[in-house]
Amino acid sequence: MKGPEIPVTQAVRALRAAGLAFTPHFYKWVEHGGTGAASRALQVDEHAVIKTLVMEARDSGPRPQPLLVLMHGDCEVSTKGLARFLGVKTVAPASEAGVEKHTGYQPGGVSPFGTRVVMPVYLEETLLRCDKVWVNGGRRGFLVAVEPGGLQQALAAVLVQVGLPSAPE
Repeated sequence: MKGPEIPVTQAVRALRAAGLAFTPHFYKWVEHGGTGAASRALQVDEHAVIKTLVMEARDSGPRPQPLLVLMHGDCEVSTKGLARFLGVKTVAPASEAGVEKHTGYQPGGVSPFGTRVVMPVYLEETLLRCDKVWVNGGRRGFLVAVEPGGLQQALAAVLVQVGLPSAPE
């Protein structure tokens, strides 16, 4: 029996062009479900499911500079720590419109691969301790499993230590 077709998203095209081996995984996407819903559906540890966050760094210039942060699904980003690391005044999440403008992806389906605008990528260093990570494949309900070292190399991601435990709900 044949599995579902791999969607040919911009992310899949970029993954293939980078020569990064990946395994596709599909799940029923849930509005506001985030990495928790994905990890439960795929029966994987949420700590190894990456959330791709579109942020904007603001300094004295007129326009914020977009960037991507790859973080454990069960952690948050210290925006103050990231701003210190980058040497800017502030770092804040992009608006939904900003996410689509910078990436070409819908919120909930943002991949760090194949973005509309080339942005610097910052990878939480502790993700490299995972044997495998799951990252969005460019569509809601579609993750790809990859080796974290290959992910870092393919994205030329800068390692950072800006993860904080998520606040309990």
